[in-house]
Amino acid sequence: MNNPQILCMGEILFDCLANQLGKELEEVTSWTAYPGGAPANVACALIKLGVAAAFIGCIGEDKPGDELVDLLETIGVNITGIQRHPTAITRQVYVTRSLTGERNFAGFGDINTEEFADTQLEAKQLKESLFTHANYLVIGTLELAYSNSKEAIFQAIDLAKKHQLKIFVDINWRPVFWPNLEQAKPLILQILKEADLIKCSQEEANWLWSTEDPRNIAQTFPKIKGILVTLAEKGCHYYLGKNQGTVEGFSVEVVDTTGAGDSFVAGFLAQCCLYQDKIFNKADIAKQAIIYSNAVGALTTTKLGAIAAQPTQEEVETFLKNN
Repeated sequence: MNNPQILCMGEILFDCLANQLGKELEEVTSWTAYPGGAPANVACALIKLGVAAAFIGCIGEDKPGDELVDLLETIGVNITGIQRHPTAITRQVYVTRSLTGERNFAGFGDINTEEFADTQLEAKQLKESLFTHANYLVIGTLELAYSNSKEAIFQAIDLAKKHQLKIFVDINWRPVFWPNLEQAKPLILQILKEADLIKCSQEEANWLWSTEDPRNIAQTFPKIKGILVTLAEKGCHYYLGKNQGTVEGFSVEVVDTTGAGDSFVAGFLAQCCLYQDKIFNKADIAKQAIIYSNAVGALTTTKLGAIAAQPTQEEVETFLKNN
């Protein structure tokens, strides 16, 4: 695991999930904390699928930060890119859940979003050595909301280009993270120009481009290799190379949807590592990659928490044989 194939950069945090379903924030009486944060979720899911991955981010020098570092180490994620901040605290986000397990990011308690350690990721502390052997850089857009971490994201993109990594952007639009909402759309569109692969939800696609057709979206980006538009339990629209289609989702007993999209991303990237450019050249392999990704996402919804619920490679293969 010393030479990770995939670098996942951004936030790691605790999702405090409401124990009472169908309740508003002020009605919830108890919460359970689960490790999460999209890039960290992707890194952990990749390890479980047999792909070497690193996490790059900033967390507090506090007990929650120690717990998260221990978790990543236990799973096998490369943690050499983690920065620790002496005063800013590790982020916790409160998540309410509907009766069907759909989640809503309900804020950060009494703490201002800009006070958390992930906002303090330093560009000059990024380890270039991580980029020399990797194949992919995975980034979200939340860290664009804060000046320090935004600078770090742009620095990572420069390093990725220098060392010829493909850049995968998962839009992961979460208004609650942005102190200034007006900056969000222009910054997100700016970063997407650097992407080789873009993953977004149906809602995000409509918000940014007023379409959920991946071919139409791809025409906005001349160098793009692939667009994935996820449709929750309904599956995914995809445009990979010149291959386009929609793959239906799997029907499973949903307990909690937290991290399902991140597991989908990990599933797709695992297939990219396996098949490389065939994903963009061969229609059957493109479709198979999306079926696999859907399976990884679906299995993650069958248990509580994001990282805790992620399936192993064997579990995915067994699930696909039976479905």
